[in-house]
Amino acid sequence: MSGLVAATAVAAGAAAADKLNGAQIRDTVVGNTVQGTMEGTGDYAEFYEQDGTIKAQAYSGTWTIEGDDMCFQYGSDPKMCWEVAREGDTLQWIRDGKVEGTGTIAPGNPRNF
Repeated sequence: MSGLVAATAVAAGAAAADKLNGAQIRDTVVGNTVQGTMEGTGDYAEFYEQDGTIKAQAYSGTWTIEGDDMCFQYGSDPKMCWEVAREGDTLQWIRDGKVEGTGTIAPGNPRNF
């Protein structure tokens, strides 16, 4: 029963966040740092430059906004895109209706990436 309760809580959390459109994603993320955790890859902290560059402590990449999705490419890895939802300072990265990661917005580049 606890698994069902946890699944219900996750679904309710996803519903409580507001899905962002492309312009809202740009206004929220660009020029700021997002720090959180992604399923499959773990913890991250990234600064999103105006020019489409992603800066992090040990890697870099590029970002684009395509329609209402934010897309990321790191080196030769394939580009991956997510819908973005926001509740307060917390973002959810959503693909195929599933929250695959979360992150907290920090204004500017406080880690000096």
